[in-house]
Amino acid sequence: MNSVPKSRLLTLAAAVLALAVAATALVMVLADVATTSTGIANEAQQLPSPPAKRAREKAGTLLASKALAVANPLYKTGRLADVNCAPGDLPAGSMVAYRRFLTRVTACLNRAWAAQFRKAGMPFTKPRLRIITSKVRTPCGAWNTGADGVYCSTDRTMYLMISKAQLRNPFPLGITRLVAHEYGHHVQQVSGIWSYYWAARTTAGRSKRLQLSRNSELQAECFSSVFMSTMKGTSLVTLADWAYTVSWFRKNGAKGWPQNDHGRGPTQAAWMTRGFTRGTPGSCNTWAANPRNVT
Repeated sequence: MNSVPKSRLLTLAAAVLALAVAATALVMVLADVATTSTGIANEAQQLPSPPAKRAREKAGTLLASKALAVANPLYKTGRLADVNCAPGDLPAGSMVAYRRFLTRVTACLNRAWAAQFRKAGMPFTKPRLRIITSKVRTPCGAWNTGADGVYCSTDRTMYLMISKAQLRNPFPLGITRLVAHEYGHHVQQVSGIWSYYWAARTTAGRSKRLQLSRNSELQAECFSSVFMSTMKGTSLVTLADWAYTVSWFRKNGAKGWPQNDHGRGPTQAAWMTRGFTRGTPGSCNTWAANPRNVT
């Protein structure tokens, strides 16, 4: 029996630890709160609409926003643009290298998704990136225990925390996947997909809210995998490391969540595989999928 080199065992151990850390990343999202003011005088002069009309207007708004989720123009744009992303090496213990890596990955995501929005004929704005080393309070609320990555839609910012464990044992593929997942939520925000998500949640019961959350999280994971597919076969995304990552999420992807709001491990792995294999935003339409495939 051939023995496994010690160096290889250490590499695999580091990858396992890094994946475990990355998988506990909590995705914090909060709907933008749009407020309008017409002044006290105008406000005092307004009359409420009759209940029946208000109900029809609300239903019409929900249907209009649902169309952006189910039939978004992004779904018809074909394969995600390959921007020849090469963020470079990520040596252990270097905070400078880690920051540079996260910044370069984000720049790649900016170029790829900006090109996709242009093909869809939709306006696009980049998210902000804030790299931190300790917990902060975002406009969306307090930092949650165990979180490594956060996207807050209120200020459209990705908050990425460099923990000591990640600094000691970086796993470039796993870290890139995490950044691309948070970026996937930004894509949902600026494309209008989230306008339905948040509107539907306001009247949904607990079971429906969990279903909506899975639609959102699994789509963001699929969007992440679509981006990863543009680097397929490179030193960053080797087929062996990708297969290992998908397998890890199949077994462990749901363990960090107290309720089924991110999808079961096999479901996460299925959408990862779908996005990576097809490489198109249209393959990530969880909103039109059979509910049995978004469990």
